[in-house]
Amino acid sequence: MPWHARLSLDYSLESGRCVARFVHEGPLRILQSLYPEGDAICHNVLVHPPSGIVGGDVLDISVHGAAGTHGLLTTPGASRFYRSQGELALQRTRIVLDEGARLEWLPLEAICYSGCRAENRLEMELAPGAEMLGWDVTALGLPEAGQPFAQGSLQQHMELAGAWLERGRIDALDKRLMDGPLGLAGQRCMATLYLATGSALARPRREQALDLARQVIAAHPLAAQAGATAAGPQVLVVRVLAPLVEPAIALLKAVRDAWRPALWSLPARQPRTWAL
Repeated sequence: MPWHARLSLDYSLESGRCVARFVHEGPLRILQSLYPEGDAICHNVLVHPPSGIVGGDVLDISVHGAAGTHGLLTTPGASRFYRSQGELALQRTRIVLDEGARLEWLPLEAICYSGCRAENRLEMELAPGAEMLGWDVTALGLPEAGQPFAQGSLQQHMELAGAWLERGRIDALDKRLMDGPLGLAGQRCMATLYLATGSALARPRREQALDLARQVIAAHPLAAQAGATAAGPQVLVVRVLAPLVEPAIALLKAVRDAWRPALWSLPARQPRTWAL
């Protein structure tokens, strides 16, 4: 029987501490809040106990950051879109940040198994002064395990209200897209890191962030398959194609480590769960 799960997470300030509170229906949970950087930044792990999403499943995630809060959300491992008998598997995430709020949305990779029919949808609404640093990492099949992405499809949607919209469909049978030089060129991991803001980025700050990202990319083995650009006045994007997840996500982590001190005057600290 399909899962229909919902989770609503709210960050608020209480006596100077960023506090996370949530309500849920079905198999979605937030683990204990952690404060490795002090009270101002609340780290959380989003858990989906079944770990996989099959046809007919719907996961609805809603995150709200009140003014002045800073939350960091990650996952304990990869999410998985499994083979479907025809129904769509949907993960839908909506993030709303009030003035001056910050959020780091850093889920680990989504693996699309052969035969899946999946949609991964992210919608962001940011008030003036709010900023969000996030990423999307998608693996198509499990090539190292001899399980290629031979059938199925993935619909992706990323949107910052009024400022940025990216929507695309990956079809395993579209060989021109999957293997052509103007498509994925045979790569099976695609990853995007973005900085989205509620106000237009000042040009010096934008150029500083792009220069830092390009320096990191130039020193990385995936330099020929990655790039950084301004997708609009409120969005900076780093993109990378790779044969596997690990080198792609390592590059995104390195850019985040460069951006955090430069843009937010914060250390390049990674969530504790990534070291497990």
